[in-house]
Amino acid sequence: MANSAVDNAIAFSRFAFIILGYIRGLIYGHIRYSVSEEMDIGAFIGNIAEDLRLNLPQLSDRKFRLNSDDGGRYMKVNLDNGILSVRERIDRELLCGQAAMCTIPFEIILENPLAVYRGEVEILDVNDNSPTFRDSPIALQMSEAITPGVHFPLESAEDPDIGLNTVAVYAISSNEYFSIKAQKTEYGVVNAELQLDKPLDREMQSAFQLVLTATDGGIPQKSGTAQILITVVDFNDNPPIFDHEIYKGNIREDAPQGTLVLTVKATDLDEGLNAELTYTFSKLASPTVLELFSLDPQLGEIRLEGELDYEEVNSYSLNVQAMDHGSPAIATRSTVLIKVTDVNDNPPEIKVTSVTSKIPENAPPGTLITLINVIDRDSGENGQFHCDIPKNIPFRLRNSSKNHFELITSKMLDREVVAEYKVPFLARDLGSPSLSANETIQVVISDVNDNAPRFGASSYNIYVMENNSPGSSIFAVTAKDRDMDQNSYVSYSFVENLIQNFPVSSYLSINSMNGTIYVLRSFDYEKLKNFQIRVQARDAGVPPLSSSATVNVIILDQNDNAPVIVSPSEQSGSSEEESVPQSAGQGYLVTKIIATDADSGQNARLSYHMVKATDPSLFKVGQNSGEIRTARNILASDATRQTLFILVKDNGQPSLSSTVAIHIAVLENITEKVTETGNVLRNSEHFTDLNLYLIIIFGCTSFLFLVIILLLIGIKCRQNTNISQDYISSSCCGGPNYSFNRRPEMDETLRYPGTGRMMRAPVAHHYSVCLSPESAKSDFLFLKPCSAPASQANC
Repeated sequence: MANSAVDNAIAFSRFAFIILGYIRGLIYGHIRYSVSEEMDIGAFIGNIAEDLRLNLPQLSDRKFRLNSDDGGRYMKVNLDNGILSVRERIDRELLCGQAAMCTIPFEIILENPLAVYRGEVEILDVNDNSPTFRDSPIALQMSEAITPGVHFPLESAEDPDIGLNTVAVYAISSNEYFSIKAQKTEYGVVNAELQLDKPLDREMQSAFQLVLTATDGGIPQKSGTAQILITVVDFNDNPPIFDHEIYKGNIREDAPQGTLVLTVKATDLDEGLNAELTYTFSKLASPTVLELFSLDPQLGEIRLEGELDYEEVNSYSLNVQAMDHGSPAIATRSTVLIKVTDVNDNPPEIKVTSVTSKIPENAPPGTLITLINVIDRDSGENGQFHCDIPKNIPFRLRNSSKNHFELITSKMLDREVVAEYKVPFLARDLGSPSLSANETIQVVISDVNDNAPRFGASSYNIYVMENNSPGSSIFAVTAKDRDMDQNSYVSYSFVENLIQNFPVSSYLSINSMNGTIYVLRSFDYEKLKNFQIRVQARDAGVPPLSSSATVNVIILDQNDNAPVIVSPSEQSGSSEEESVPQSAGQGYLVTKIIATDADSGQNARLSYHMVKATDPSLFKVGQNSGEIRTARNILASDATRQTLFILVKDNGQPSLSSTVAIHIAVLENITEKVTETGNVLRNSEHFTDLNLYLIIIFGCTSFLFLVIILLLIGIKCRQNTNISQDYISSSCCGGPNYSFNRRPEMDETLRYPGTGRMMRAPVAHHYSVCLSPESAKSDFLFLKPCSAPASQANC
């Protein structure tokens, strides 16, 4: 009855501990369940959806799933109701061996939004194994000289279960000589020893057959038995005695084969063969221990024979016995505890769980990219680690929980600068020497429409020859968009404006796909010399972005206009004649041909040529000026009517020309007659803007020149206060002769305004001028000096 109460109390404590752990797990975002081993397939473990307060209809949409390295084989989750159940029968002893705690970790992952819940399932031991003895029967030899109270070590029973379900008590069949003494070690192992309670007498009874029963503490209890065969011999009555009841030693897990772990030593008070000892491992030693360690039977040295791994087993418990050579032999047992010292032989292990395959370039800082789990199987500083990524990338690590990291963005991204990152993730432990592991995380940046198309230049100049063919292409603009896919598809169009009060679409068209500009009409340079349009490039993003460029269309002149003779006018015919006096000398200006050309540049550069004449030797024409002058003096024998044919041609390719006929009458005894010749305009409608500008410029220049002359004469007159007018005589040419004399006493300083210079005037000056015969043919008064005053009378 007392045992039942104790068992109930223990069971209640275990239940309370499990419930307390489960509540603490919920508080810290960590769920914990427990399930007994050997449960049927489909057995209920826990309702994850209910415990995490998840919305059942959304489990499938959010990709509710179980993620577990070890538990996926043994557990499954129902997407319809969120219940975690057993997938395969669980054998705790096969899964965790003799470990005190057996758990299966798992993760629950949901997306949209991302949520990760971690938990674990504890596998509870059930009493499904009975204690067993490796050897049965157990043969013992005892000397009759052994005194009561001596203990004989027995083989312990093995039970794969743990805790209360493992071996708890030993019992022996009823007899008057022997009893069982059980002793529980600090590691929870119960060792059984056979105690002699009454002196033996071989002559009375030389052998004993006993039944040893091992019973575990499970509910219901299970037990196993072994026979003990005891032979009483005579007479080695002192057992070996070890120096220490328990030996303790340490060895590094990387120790080489043959390394001495420790030495055990026992002594025997007997003499001779009864004192000679042999050391052996107890039969309780597992095959793994026998493969890892060796024991020298004579020296008691325990050496390493295999490879240790701290992460698999960090300590070993060995039973060593010393047996003398007496008859019968007596053995004594001691426990050897070997602790394995960890060395840094395991680099960190990195597991990357990708959250998304692409991240948009406009993702805000702090956007989650991937989950990273790092585990180091070493312990202490060897199992601690530091994780890092490069500093020069727009990402950083955030520690979400123990051993779990999140790779997030740290700044804004730009796909046009870097379209893909390969982020090296480095995990380095704190051991010495330090070990590390690395993993490359690929991050692909997806494009957003954040770049407008860009032309190669802000403005373009297009040169188009006039009289072009409509429908031909004249230019192609190109805009580049740094975005990709749809965001980089560029279409072209004109920004509407007017050209000579007509829309640009009536002059030009543009291919919206490739930016080729086509002309829709033939241009005339004389009507339109240039115009400006704007071309817009627009991408196909959402929202679309655009930019524009200016296109200057410059019309090039073509030689398509022949020279037009303005004077003499062709509309009035050639009936009027030019007159020239027979007394005219060589170089006499007869008339001047004025012609214009609507073209420009070389196409409007005119030259004048005499192609036919009554007397080619009498007149000549200025090639560039168009002036017709006498080439020699007119003789009496020359015809009184002369006809000249003048060709005016431009410098274009090919050259265009016009012809005019000039009739010249040679008159006798004419000294002053202003004739109406062909150089007078007969029809004003042939005037062009160029003619008008030339006349205005020529008139202004002449007027300015005349004003300067008058100012200089006025300055001279003011400087000379007494001007003697000695005489005014006729010139040698029949015109008046003007002579100005300055008195010798007038010696003064002349000042030139604006120059800062002063000059002394000469003592006396005499100026004599006369009218030139050319004055009769010009609007200006031509003056020339007379040869000498003395000859004036003879002129």
